[in-house]
Amino acid sequence: MRRLPPLTAVEAFVQVARLGSVKAAAEELALSSPALSRRVQALERFVGRSLFERRHQAMILNTDGEVLLGRLAPAIDALAEAIDVTTGDAELLRLKLAVTPLFASQRLMHRLPELRGAHPELHIDIDTGAHSLARLNEGIDAAIVLAREVEPSLHARRLDRNKVLAICAKRLAEGPDAVRTPDDLHRATVLIHRDMPDTFETWRDAAGLGPIEPGTVDFFDSGQLMLDAAAQGLGVAFMHESHFDDAHDSRLVRLFDYDVDSPYSYWFACRRSSLSRRPVRIFYDWLMASVMRD
Repeated sequence: MRRLPPLTAVEAFVQVARLGSVKAAAEELALSSPALSRRVQALERFVGRSLFERRHQAMILNTDGEVLLGRLAPAIDALAEAIDVTTGDAELLRLKLAVTPLFASQRLMHRLPELRGAHPELHIDIDTGAHSLARLNEGIDAAIVLAREVEPSLHARRLDRNKVLAICAKRLAEGPDAVRTPDDLHRATVLIHRDMPDTFETWRDAAGLGPIEPGTVDFFDSGQLMLDAAAQGLGVAFMHESHFDDAHDSRLVRLFDYDVDSPYSYWFACRRSSLSRRPVRIFYDWLMASVMRD
C-alpha cells in the first residue's frame, strides 16, 4: 500500500485552507498555532512543495494548494460522513444561504440536483433579502453577493470576472430613433442595478467616450426585473455579459462593441468560523468545484 501523509497533517492543511488563518484553524482543532504550523509544514515536506503564500496573519492558498484542496477536501468530508454514519451521528443538515435572485435563477438552481445527489442530507434555505453580509451569523450561514470586494474579516472567494455590456430591446436598436452610438444615450433611459452603481461610469470611462451623460437613470434592486425592463424597451441596461448570455432572451441585443472589465464580481462569503460547520463546508467545496469546472 502506498505510503500516505499523517491524517493530522491533512486535517490541519484543510482547516487552514478553509479558514485562511493558522490562529483560527488552531482554535478549531484545539491546538497551539506552532503545533498546527508544524503539521502543515509536514504535509508540504511530504508533497515536496509549498502550498500557501504566507502573509501577515493570513495563509493564502497558492496554485498547488488550490489543486490539492480540491482533491483532498471531498475525501476528508467523505471520511467524516462515514464516521458519522458508523457511529450513528448522521443527521439532517441545513444551510441558510443568502443569494442574489439573478445568480440563483441563472447559475445556482439548475445545479442543486447535483449537490442533492451527492449530499442528500443537506437541505438549503434560500434567502434573497438585502444586506446579506450584515446578516451573517444572524440567521444567515453564508452568502453569494455582487460586490467590488468583501471585507477582509470575512472568508470570501471571488466566483467570476465579467465584462460590462450595454443591452436593450431589439426595437430600441432599430428604426429612425434607434440608439446606434454612445452619443445617442443622451436621449435614452439608462437602467442601473443598485448593487453596481458605478457600472455606467466605469463602462463610459474605460471605453474612452468622454463626458457622455444619459437622458435619465432608473435604478433596480432586482437583476431579473432589470432584464425584463430592458426587454420591454424601457431603457438601456448596463449589466454583466453573463447576465445577458444566461438570460437567453431573444428580445435583447447587445449595443456597441466595447469590452470593458467590470469592477464588480460575484463572491461567496461567510464568517471564518462558519467554514468549520459541515453544511457550510459541503456547500462551499461543491460551489468551488463547480466554479473551477466552468
